[in-house]
Amino acid sequence: MKATGIVRRIDDLGRVVIPKEIRRTMKIREGTPLEIYTGVGGEVIFKKYSPVGELANFAEDYVEALSKSTEQTAAICDEDTVIAAAGPNKKELLHKNISEAMQGLIKDRVKYTGGEGVVAVDGSGLTVSAAYPIISNGDVGGAVLFVNTTGKAANEAEVKLILSATEFLGRQMED
Repeated sequence: MKATGIVRRIDDLGRVVIPKEIRRTMKIREGTPLEIYTGVGGEVIFKKYSPVGELANFAEDYVEALSKSTEQTAAICDEDTVIAAAGPNKKELLHKNISEAMQGLIKDRVKYTGGEGVVAVDGSGLTVSAAYPIISNGDVGGAVLFVNTTGKAANEAEVKLILSATEFLGRQMED
């Protein structure tokens, strides 16, 4: 844990303000869900809540299957980070922050089928060949995507696989 040197007091309603600098750095916006943890030493820890992150172990198995069946790099991300990846470019993606362009696709619920050079993770050289949002209970929670280094768009079969994956994961998050 890293000390920031910032101290805030709790108001009479039990609220505490998270400083703007921290919100900006951690990409915490109005409405971002935060999970609260307590530690043995009296720590109170706020962590961005990711419903897709709750499925991390399951997501790893799912992307392995997607990657093996298509021989492409497959990934599942929440709104900020790649939580599972499989295939030739796994190391360039796993646990990395997704690009702002990819965040925009998720936020806007875009069913992206490639061709416009959207980068998956800044600095990775990997472009998105297809990405569909994961929607659960009307809320977007992340995306399933295929990436490559060639800029080639996904074919019809790969798009159908992604659509199936997002539908299935969305239903898993509802349970």
